[in-house]
Amino acid sequence: MKIITLGGLLMAAALLAGCAPKTLYYWGDYQQQIYSYYQKDSDPQKQIEALNLDVEKARAVNQSVAPGLHAQLGLLYAKTGHTNKAFGRFATEKQLFPEAGPYMGFLMSNKQGVTR
Repeated sequence: MKIITLGGLLMAAALLAGCAPKTLYYWGDYQQQIYSYYQKDSDPQKQIEALNLDVEKARAVNQSVAPGLHAQLGLLYAKTGHTNKAFGRFATEKQLFPEAGPYMGFLMSNKQGVTR
């Protein structure tokens, strides 16, 4: 009787695991990169590379990147002196997530003294 019950539980667990919902966004290494961003010994160029890799991986599996990823890339580009790339990422974030528009506008005006 215990064998049947244990087998039934294992089968039920396997079925339920197969029903796990697909996440809405591709997160990749984004959360770790956010954490790293606030560490004193963080390397912006390595973070840029990691987040760009996440963007490529998301495209490969046909998923959207997590909210804020393009904004984070923009901040990293701005930190490394690539203002045009930063503005491009801010614009992408604003397009994908319109609710981020006011903050992206603030970041753009803060970097160039221009309101967009």
